[in-house]
Amino acid sequence: MLPPRISPSMMCADIFRLEETLCVFEEKNIDLLHVDVMDGVFVPNYCLGTDYCARLRARTKLGLDIHLMVTRPEEKLGFFTFGRGDTVSVHYESTPTPEKALERIRETGAEAFLAIDPDTPAVAVEPFLPLLDGVLLMSVYPGFAGQPMAPGSLEKISAVRKLLDEKGCPSVRIEVDGCVSFANAPKMRRAGADTFVSGTSGVFAAGDLAENIDRILCGIKGA
Repeated sequence: MLPPRISPSMMCADIFRLEETLCVFEEKNIDLLHVDVMDGVFVPNYCLGTDYCARLRARTKLGLDIHLMVTRPEEKLGFFTFGRGDTVSVHYESTPTPEKALERIRETGAEAFLAIDPDTPAVAVEPFLPLLDGVLLMSVYPGFAGQPMAPGSLEKISAVRKLLDEKGCPSVRIEVDGCVSFANAPKMRRAGADTFVSGTSGVFAAGDLAENIDRILCGIKGA
């Protein structure tokens, strides 16, 4: 199994303590910063955007994990600057031609991930495997933080891991987004996930930020 990575959900970060938060992430050698970009069309919410990504890029060298919850992402990739060290996820459900977006992401040097909603079956990713660096599994319905984990999420992680291994893609990562709590993260790890988007039920839970990071990492590594 690939080494675990933590990707804190920046939509859950306190904007009034952002500088302090980034300093803690850098001290803890956090792998990625998960940035949810929503257009109010593909999901019923607006969140973050191009200027936020640019400001993060100017402030830190940590990689960005840009999650595009937008319609026709292949037409909007040029709004952003990303490259080696970053990951960019586009949704299978957001466009009739996901391969176009994935190809353009890979051309920049960033890692290309295909995201699938809870209702989309694991086999949907199979046609795109030659273009994938990773699969982003939504364990909640995209659009809002704080939801309960969708039924069958752990089984779906295992199904995707089995598919990737059977198709000779052991290096393709499985990222999980939604309800990555202290209790759920180890279960997700055991099911086959290796990249964890953690928000209000984990990294940004009440208490000390650094201690929360240590706690969730300890749970994942001990799984």
